[in-house]
Amino acid sequence: MNLESPKISVSKSPEDVFNFLSDIKNFESLMPENISKFEILDEDKFLFALKGMPEIILKKKEVIPPNKIVLGAAGGKIDFSLIANIIEIDANSSEVKLDFTGDFNPMMAMMIKSPISKFIETLATSIPKAI
Repeated sequence: MNLESPKISVSKSPEDVFNFLSDIKNFESLMPENISKFEILDEDKFLFALKGMPEIILKKKEVIPPNKIVLGAAGGKIDFSLIANIIEIDANSSEVKLDFTGDFNPMMAMMIKSPISKFIETLATSIPKAI
């Protein structure tokens, strides 16, 4: 399953956006209002839960400054990645698009497609306000 957020314009350089998203503590400020738990586990890993959903642990898996950050599932029964793509518009502006990829059975994919789509859209649209 592959899902994409809309491209979001940010009035910051790609380096500023990259540095913000590289610091996993900043993800707390991007989370939707229905978050029930957010906990930093170490410098590259955090746990979060949305109301009515199981806890999810994300770990920073790959960083390619200043254009890409890959977070992946750390443990649990499902394997997926959340990829932040940062595109330079000019020295002081950039675009961010989040991609979600995961290998799910058709039943699971049908159940989670809508909540995951809303979740990555919320993360992406929160970036310009949070930086």
